[in-house]
Amino acid sequence: MQLDLTKGSVTKGMLMFALPMICSNLLQQLYNIVDTLIVGRFIGTGALAAVGSAYTLMTFIISILLGMCMGSGAIFSIRFGEKRWDHLRENIFTSFVMIAFFSAVLNILSFVMIDAIMRFISVPDEVYGLMREYLLVVFCGIFASFLYNFFASLLRAVGNSMMPLVFLGVSAVLNIALDLVFVLGFDMGVGGAALATVISQWIAGAGMMLYTLVKCPELRPQRKDMKITAAGLGEITGASVLTCLQQSVMNLGILMVQGLVNSFGTAVMAAFAAAVKIDAFAYMPLQDFGNAFSTFIAQNYGARKEERIRKGIRSALCSMLIFSAVISTCVLVFAKPLLMIFIRGSETEILSIGVTYLHVVGAFYFGIGGLFMLYGLYRALNRPGMSLVLTVISLGSRVCLAYMLSALPAVGLIGIWWAVPIGWILADTTGVIYYLKIKKSVHQETLV
Repeated sequence: MQLDLTKGSVTKGMLMFALPMICSNLLQQLYNIVDTLIVGRFIGTGALAAVGSAYTLMTFIISILLGMCMGSGAIFSIRFGEKRWDHLRENIFTSFVMIAFFSAVLNILSFVMIDAIMRFISVPDEVYGLMREYLLVVFCGIFASFLYNFFASLLRAVGNSMMPLVFLGVSAVLNIALDLVFVLGFDMGVGGAALATVISQWIAGAGMMLYTLVKCPELRPQRKDMKITAAGLGEITGASVLTCLQQSVMNLGILMVQGLVNSFGTAVMAAFAAAVKIDAFAYMPLQDFGNAFSTFIAQNYGARKEERIRKGIRSALCSMLIFSAVISTCVLVFAKPLLMIFIRGSETEILSIGVTYLHVVGAFYFGIGGLFMLYGLYRALNRPGMSLVLTVISLGSRVCLAYMLSALPAVGLIGIWWAVPIGWILADTTGVIYYLKIKKSVHQETLV
């Protein structure tokens, strides 16, 4: 169940570790995808637009917690590579207390500022009520998302990527069943879809916490480990906050683009909502492979194994390019049939808009794949600040170009779509150039 990535085959170890993570995140996408599917098919276009826009907002909110968990996870991986168990347990306790506090604050602020947030992203009047109804329920799952992501990051950091998959699989199946019961059986509308998601999230979060505490005693902080020192807090904060900022900036940029999309009306909102689901589902394996790559690098960085780091980079790059080519081909060929999973065939305008988006963005998945690898690399080398820089470049250029190009009559809506791959490629180029500059210092660090 637990893999030590400092030993054995580089490529096989990375792929075996990545596979459960890929499956986990694909299942996690089902939470909102099932909501979108059932809502779009059985409630209507307005509800589809509301749930889709709510998904973008929730992704931003959860990204704050996810970033903190991922940053802490990188520190956990380094400690595991060093085999410093006492220090690892102290790090676990410190990060749990810190992120739990921020989760509670974020949860309260979400409820208090719900209307201000919805006005910020320009939610149209015709879907405002539906989206608000959905969010008021979904916000109840924020702390559950923290529990799941924290303990998933911890287990993955020490080489266990299977148990997060197991718990997420159970909750995904439960989500589907509850969606059908609440929406179709009890006719509860978007509120029922949201309730199904929240219940499932709590099953996953509570389950992960209990499993880790009971089955992994070496990771359970003892009384002597339950202390927060200035050095430990600074270490965790440095990794967590910067990764949090990276994730938040990324999703804030996406949220700003969502606001621009919303200004084009309900048809564009609905098309974007469905296309983004397909988009995210398609390149999600690339994101998880990047996270697996990060754990591999971090463990070997902690163990001071420079040659395995070099081999891992080469292997990961080849694997990423092959997979990107496959998923790009699939999305380009099957764009319309995929959209029709969420959208009725009679909605020709919405389908046309969605197909255009997928044809533009889907051809450049290698760009986002490379970016996920660079995020993972710099997180693992304890340089999370560079991940933040790359995110600012990617999303900053995307937002600027989206607003500039869409304002041109000759370009219009398609300018928003083209801004996406351009941002990816600009960030990739910057990240590669920076790595070439720091290769020597990384070599020296692994020899210390």
